[in-house]
Amino acid sequence: MKAETATRPLESFRVLELGTMVAGPFCGRMMADFGAEVIKVEMANGDPVRGMGKRVAGKSLYASSIFRNKKMVSIDLRTEKGRDLVRRLAGKVDVLIENFRPGTMERWGLGYDALERLNPRLVMVRISGYGQTGPYSMRAGYGVIGDAMSGMRHITGDPDRPPARVAVSLTDYITGLHAAYGALMALLKRNETGKGQCIDAALYESAFNFMEPYVPAYEKLGFVANRTGSRLPDNTPNNLYTTRDGRHIHLAAVSEPTWQRLMQAIGREDALADPRFATLTSRSEHEDDIDAIISDWTAAHDLEEIDATLQQAGVPASRIYTMADAFADPHYAAREMLVDVPDADLGAVRVANVVPKLSATPGRIDKAGGQVGVDTREVLSEIAGMTDSAISALESEGVIYCGAAGRPEAG
Repeated sequence: MKAETATRPLESFRVLELGTMVAGPFCGRMMADFGAEVIKVEMANGDPVRGMGKRVAGKSLYASSIFRNKKMVSIDLRTEKGRDLVRRLAGKVDVLIENFRPGTMERWGLGYDALERLNPRLVMVRISGYGQTGPYSMRAGYGVIGDAMSGMRHITGDPDRPPARVAVSLTDYITGLHAAYGALMALLKRNETGKGQCIDAALYESAFNFMEPYVPAYEKLGFVANRTGSRLPDNTPNNLYTTRDGRHIHLAAVSEPTWQRLMQAIGREDALADPRFATLTSRSEHEDDIDAIISDWTAAHDLEEIDATLQQAGVPASRIYTMADAFADPHYAAREMLVDVPDADLGAVRVANVVPKLSATPGRIDKAGGQVGVDTREVLSEIAGMTDSAISALESEGVIYCGAAGRPEAG
């Protein structure tokens, strides 16, 4: 069966996405990639993501990707009529994703207890900075704030400089992945019990989950990890090295066979007999000496030569890619990691393809993210069962926005 006609694993599920910014929409995007019917609800002025990133012809390219495969609906949740529409839709979906500050949904009469009574099979995914409970739960939180609280920010960057950050909303993406994973586990359990449940995904906890090596190290040894630049602590050699032509390559030769191949490839077989480098643990204890050996070699050769030598020797290594490198790389092309998808406003836009790759039921991208409200009329008609006149009345009241494409044609 061709990938474009294969049944995707989540095609039987419907998802209502109320989340804004990155973590909630990314959770919904992951599910939409694999076939779920995702209905994204936003205000008439749009999700703040639409104001982020670069733009073409006035359209957010970020929105084209993170809203892909979704139906775009605009409802004013600040109105009781808008909230009533959400209740009607929540009764017809399998999963609801929200990332408002804890207590907001309850104030709106849309908390899990209320929605569960309408739809006992509902899986509700709740994403917040600090979780639904605890002394910090009511604090405002973005992904980068969760990154800071998790400790991950503390270990990012060079030791002689303030903590750095990755130039993407990393913790939002980490949390979106955890949330999607939680939703799928809840759906699996629902097959047994017939009942949904609530997933509490906190930004700081999702990032803290990636701090795994340092938790028992602190409990047993009082060890507090710090920034180590491009090195991975206790994992030597695993570092970035400068080449003769002023470029950089990162290599990792931690296992015994890989370490041996590296030393043979750079003509330093003598290091294999050095007792300081006899084991992984001892090599980590002498990381400065090892880095000096490798740096002397990389400084004497250009990047292309170094890359070829290491690949031939079977040593994991890579130059530091830019986006331009990814677009030009034959492996990205062969794996179809960059794909052009239809965009109603731009004609087409290139985005990162669906991962992971499933052999029998792969995901796919049918369309890029659309403009605000373009599917409002369709969703309220086909899913909420509303008449066209009722929808038009709500639009005239400002409760919903249907966008230019969502208005019925004259005549």
